[in-house]
Amino acid sequence: MRTKIVAGNWKMNNDKEQSNKLIKSLKKSIKKMSLKNTRVIVSPTFVNLSSAVKKAKKSKIEVVAQNMHQATNGAYTGEISGDMLKAIGVETVILGHSERRTYFGETDEKLAEKVNTVLEKGMETIFCFGELLEDRKSDNHFAVVESQLKNALFHLEAKDWKSIILAYEPVWAIGTGETASPEQAQEMHAFIRSIIEKKYNEKVADKVSILYGGSVKPTNAEEIFSKPDVDGGLIGGAALHVDDFTAIIAAI
Repeated sequence: MRTKIVAGNWKMNNDKEQSNKLIKSLKKSIKKMSLKNTRVIVSPTFVNLSSAVKKAKKSKIEVVAQNMHQATNGAYTGEISGDMLKAIGVETVILGHSERRTYFGETDEKLAEKVNTVLEKGMETIFCFGELLEDRKSDNHFAVVESQLKNALFHLEAKDWKSIILAYEPVWAIGTGETASPEQAQEMHAFIRSIIEKKYNEKVADKVSILYGGSVKPTNAEEIFSKPDVDGGLIGGAALHVDDFTAIIAAI
């Protein structure tokens, strides 16, 4: 059975006090939930990771990073390495988010380097990918998604996929209020699983958790999560509100 995951990407929101308060409230709200085979993840900004790890200790909440550099160390002003993350208890990192691709020019090739470093450090990644609105309108969305996966991940060996979580995010549905229909999400998730099976084998494809990221809300989470190839969500805005995020977790 694939692991179910609800991950909150806090992006550049919440100072230290706000982050700790949100984690405290979330701990309380999910304490009595039955979360068998389900992971609850939050990703504060870098400066709040250490305090968040301490705040989430002995709870059902995992703290992950929003990004990391591919080098172990060096003259990379403003960057954070895998070793630095591990030193404060962070073992998982989000890579390839559409905002990193769009605003910071991260390419599939650069992301492949970052994935390699994640694996070398014994870490895990939530790897994001997805098409733009023009790709969807031109009926090119399957080709774009396949290209992103092949370029960044298909150099890996089958054994490496135990450290990979996928997050499909149709860029046109991020922070826009637009959401792919549950049927569109299922169609793409099934396609993703099929190309992984073609490259590797059924076992690898069957085991990898594929999350949906794109304006998931309490009102649509249950229907989206009910689809057979959707294993959870990468949640943006709704993850900043404890009641909304709790409702989405409950929906899984």
